[in-house]
Amino acid sequence: MFRDRQEAGRKLADELARLGLPDPVVLALPRGGVPVAAEIARALGAPLDLVIVRKVGAPGNPELAVAAIVDGDPPDVVLNHEIVEAYGLDDSGLQALIGRERPELERRRHIYRAGRKPLSVRGRTAILVDDGVATGTTMRVAIRALKRRSPREIVVAVPVAPPETVVELAQEAGRVVCPSQPVRFLALGHHYRDFRQLSDEEVVDALREARSRTSAAGAPGGA
Repeated sequence: MFRDRQEAGRKLADELARLGLPDPVVLALPRGGVPVAAEIARALGAPLDLVIVRKVGAPGNPELAVAAIVDGDPPDVVLNHEIVEAYGLDDSGLQALIGRERPELERRRHIYRAGRKPLSVRGRTAILVDDGVATGTTMRVAIRALKRRSPREIVVAVPVAPPETVVELAQEAGRVVCPSQPVRFLALGHHYRDFRQLSDEEVVDALREARSRTSAAGAPGGA
């Protein structure tokens, strides 16, 4: 059990530092992945950014994803082809469903990025971070979208996940770093003593602090 997301991030950072990953950029899945990723970015001296994913639910079953939109310039749409076919969705029906979710993606982009473009991962090691995964569905979508942006390698870093999910993610990403892989995986919150919900303001503050640190490190005399 981790004390909180910050402790989980420090433990992940220790394991990642031993890998000697070249030119890393740390990418968090908000909101829960942000404090974990912030600790990793601080330890590695790497920039911190987000991968904002918005699920597109099936007609009459919003919990079942027919697709997902991943923020970018332009945004990526990753389809769940099996579900699309099962519902008999044509292109116009699919675009209508996607269109309903775009405003929420834009809202989150506006709040979190405040007009800043996503960091480029081209040719860099993209470290994709969350505070844990159960089925790994959102993480797989993020991996597939990132592959289109030509990173050198994608490394998934999560504190806790079921062993079978780790195996599945390893088939999608270059590497998976996951220090806790309990066979009896409970709800994610059971693996933390402090698993409170984060606010948008806390996400923005973490990004601001990371940008400030990165700027200081790049300035003359910065550390």
